[in-house]
Amino acid sequence: MSTPATQPIITPSGAETPRPIVRIGSRKSQLALVQADWVAASLKKLHPDVDFEVRGMLSTADKDKITALYKFGGKGLWTNELEAALVADELDVIVHCAKDTPTSLPQGCALACFTEREDPRDVVVVKSGLEGKYRTLADLPEGAVVGTSSVRRMAQIRRRYPKLRFQDMRGNIDTRLQKLDAADSEYSVLILAAAGLHRTGRHARISQYLEGGAEGGGMLYAVGQGGLVLEVRADDARMLELLKPFEDHRTMLAIETERSIMRTLEGGCSIPIGVETAWLEGNQLRLTGCVVSVEGTEAADAESVEEVTTREQAVAFGKRVAQMLVDNGAQAILDVINAGREASRDQAEPWVAA
Repeated sequence: MSTPATQPIITPSGAETPRPIVRIGSRKSQLALVQADWVAASLKKLHPDVDFEVRGMLSTADKDKITALYKFGGKGLWTNELEAALVADELDVIVHCAKDTPTSLPQGCALACFTEREDPRDVVVVKSGLEGKYRTLADLPEGAVVGTSSVRRMAQIRRRYPKLRFQDMRGNIDTRLQKLDAADSEYSVLILAAAGLHRTGRHARISQYLEGGAEGGGMLYAVGQGGLVLEVRADDARMLELLKPFEDHRTMLAIETERSIMRTLEGGCSIPIGVETAWLEGNQLRLTGCVVSVEGTEAADAESVEEVTTREQAVAFGKRVAQMLVDNGAQAILDVINAGREASRDQAEPWVAA
């Protein structure tokens, strides 16, 4: 059950030895709490003699639901407050969406566990009332409005469907769906992560799964999308040992490969780096990556297959594919994007609570 981050630890009174309590930190959004409660329940099955409490906190991006994500710049939009509480020993473990987790962690913190991955693809959700008319991005007419605040999604869709228009879309899943379905909204479709809709039981709203092939709209997903990662203090041997049996090894390898691309290219969640990983025969991992200009007019693509069985091999594989992207023009694209983002940040007014 989810509880506020400020609630004190309550231990049983009496002669009995108190049961150990693990304090799990999470963002306060509906989806984040669903995910954290799932982690707590799963860990309880592995460790029935330990109690697990979920404590919600607001992140920087949770507090400002108006500004488009790509306008924030920087890293750690979803993680900084939680990591501060972890370092201060107010939490024992944090549940992050892997796609929101910076590739560089605060000193003294470590990623202890990657859980089994949900479907990492992006999906199309059509406005209620238009569902019989449109099903895929290819069905949309010129000028149709796509709702998303992700520069990666906008860039890739512009590359394949340059005649579509875009409007920012922020908020939790319910809020976004309400905005989409409102009678006076301009949106024809939303682009969302399949994982969030799956985890909240909204499979029926999905009209198209987006993926690298032509039928999937040529769309690669965000680094780490669909995965959950658990962060702990690096010197907390008890938590590292407790979480070890919860890790999904192949998910860890695939996401570490993707994160290595982003780390090498120095991109954050507001940079249009798309990836797709797929396990082939044996331990062969196929890694596809792309970097697309914001306008969708320039792109660098790369793909490779290697045997990957260890974290070190995963990181090295990601570095090699990142270099392939650079050789194909990715760095020039990223330099332009970063320069524009820095200029926007310098001109932006500091955010204050509404």
